[in-house]
Amino acid sequence: MSISLGIGATGYAEVGGVIEDGSMNDGYISTAMLSAYLDAVDQVMQHDYATATTAEQLFIQEHVAAMNNLALAVDTLGDATSVLMTATSVAQVASEADTAPEQVALQEMLATDEYSIDNAEVATYNTAVENVETYAQQAGAFMAAANTDSLTASIDSYAAQNSIVIGNYSALTYTQSMDEFVITWDDYGNATGWNGYLTDEMKDADDIYGAATYIMQHGSLANSDPQP
Repeated sequence: MSISLGIGATGYAEVGGVIEDGSMNDGYISTAMLSAYLDAVDQVMQHDYATATTAEQLFIQEHVAAMNNLALAVDTLGDATSVLMTATSVAQVASEADTAPEQVALQEMLATDEYSIDNAEVATYNTAVENVETYAQQAGAFMAAANTDSLTASIDSYAAQNSIVIGNYSALTYTQSMDEFVITWDDYGNATGWNGYLTDEMKDADDIYGAATYIMQHGSLANSDPQP
């Protein structure tokens, strides 16, 4: 389940699909998924973060940064998932043990830190899931924005009219529930929002599972036209 969600979310992030809030709530992701993001890490290492002069450049830079954060978040989630899987797998075996020696041995294992789960480990895991959703959503939104000519043209026009250098922004946020980007330029005393541009790119949990199936068969959503 978690592997499918993670693969699907990342696949959509790469091509501009915007996953909905809460779509990662029930997902587990293994450490093996990190390999799906190595290309994104390479992009970060090679990317030129010169000041963006267009909205498209701005969104591409933010996409690359979000993909880097996503790779780190998936790594953290893989570690957290491994801890939970170790404990729960032993608990499952213990519940099925049918001889006294087996039960005693497993009871002793469950009494150790390695094979038990506490509130801190659950909190670490839940935070990791939240971070994967957040960065996948951001990365997908920024890529989708870079590919939306009407949005980038509107931002470019606004910047030109107000003598703003786009890359001198101080903050850029995206709120999926409102489908809204807000760009703040502190040096110019300006903050402006653009919304409603990515409606057709929204992806729910079912979409992500479907994307994961496609990716595991074909390698990347970039090879899909149309996207699943």
